[in-house]
Amino acid sequence: MIRLPKSLPIILFSGFLIFFILSCRKKDQIDTSPGLQLSFSTDTVFFDTVFPTVGSVTKRLVVYNTNKNKVSIADVRLSGGQGSMFRLNVNGTPAISATNIEIAGNDSLFVFVRVTVDPNNQNLPFVVSDSIQFTTNGSLQHIKLVAWGRNAIFYRGTNLKGNIIWDSLKAHVIFGSIRIDTNSSLTIMPGTRVYFHKDAYMSVSFQSTLTIPGTLDHPVRFQGDRMDPFYKDLPGQWGGIFLESGSRDHVVNYLYIKNGSYGFAVDSMGTQGSPMLAISNSIIQHMSSAGIFAFGSSVTSVNLVIGDCGGSCLALHNGGSYDFRQLTVGNFWSSSVRTSPSVYLSNYSYDTTGQKISNPLLKAYFGNVILYGSNEEEIVLDSLPSVPFEYTFDHAILKTQLKTTNPFRFIHCDVNKDPRFVDIQKMNYQIDSLSPAINMGAPMGIPFDIRGNDRGSTPDLGAYEYVEKLKIKN
Repeated sequence: MIRLPKSLPIILFSGFLIFFILSCRKKDQIDTSPGLQLSFSTDTVFFDTVFPTVGSVTKRLVVYNTNKNKVSIADVRLSGGQGSMFRLNVNGTPAISATNIEIAGNDSLFVFVRVTVDPNNQNLPFVVSDSIQFTTNGSLQHIKLVAWGRNAIFYRGTNLKGNIIWDSLKAHVIFGSIRIDTNSSLTIMPGTRVYFHKDAYMSVSFQSTLTIPGTLDHPVRFQGDRMDPFYKDLPGQWGGIFLESGSRDHVVNYLYIKNGSYGFAVDSMGTQGSPMLAISNSIIQHMSSAGIFAFGSSVTSVNLVIGDCGGSCLALHNGGSYDFRQLTVGNFWSSSVRTSPSVYLSNYSYDTTGQKISNPLLKAYFGNVILYGSNEEEIVLDSLPSVPFEYTFDHAILKTQLKTTNPFRFIHCDVNKDPRFVDIQKMNYQIDSLSPAINMGAPMGIPFDIRGNDRGSTPDLGAYEYVEKLKIKN
């Protein structure tokens, strides 16, 4: 029989104790690795309740430490500081900031966020935002905070189904995107205001229709949701209106649209016998890309103004059929260098290998138009030979270096003659009393201009008819 030393139990216990202590110390070690990252339950905390009165809502954010060792968050704070409408509760302590917050290995931390808004405060933005900043081992991470502000109807990643009507009783605010679903329609009534948050957009899908029956006294307005002075005329704040292939019969009247990336992006021809987009008495201005981008599509317009785009005001690619009458284009873009012409026409596109694929330009008619801007060449005709490329400029002022001697393509056109807009700095593209556009047009069955003024028998070029101001005698 083997006899064990009497001290063995003590030795074993001591070893176990030492192992336990060392293990605990290792577990209690704080990971100081540079660039260490925390994980979160979400990247954006939304408060999407529309408050009927002044109200407060609390949401929860979970912060995960997925490392095996403890981490110490040096700083948790609201980026907006004391001026923020949001408040934090970290580890049970209300604050706008907290320091040296520890999370054990493979553990988590709850951060509660509260927002208080008065939806009847007209000075509030429609979308109230801030962020929580986490500083860990010198690494910064941010979680966005977004709440609805003043009274409006809000949409976030919304699909509209059926025949939907938006009225003007409240503003409509789009966050992310809104889509008019298949076999549906959206009608936006006169006087309605639609605001788009950063990068938001509207799309219209297969067999669906967008109708905007605005009026002279009650136009419909699309713009970014930031209205403080810095953002008032800042382009590229939101995406645009995308009329997808297979959508149809879009009719727009008295729409003022500004400060996006695209006004309209129009894909395909639409239904036989009807244009994909018929737009009248409307203004598209200050878009960072194109006013209207059309791809093998069909667009008609009457009394349309397109001004100050970072790309082309009219980008008509891959053929199609177009008819623009009483059109004013004034492109004096100054936010960056503009290399695109104001008007671009082509009868081809590219396949996935970079090869040109032709598609006929069946018609591009410009009647009683002003096409002008700050570049030396504002019209580019980009065509493949042996493929239809039909265009006509009929009674027009054009900024171009093109040869305009073909009487079938250029009918009564003045080239590189200043149309004398009232104020290009303020994007006012009405014409003044000395404009060569006055009485230069041909009758085209359009009795009134964009402001409802009678055009008479000798209309002016462009969307605006010059009306002499009455002098009041003393």
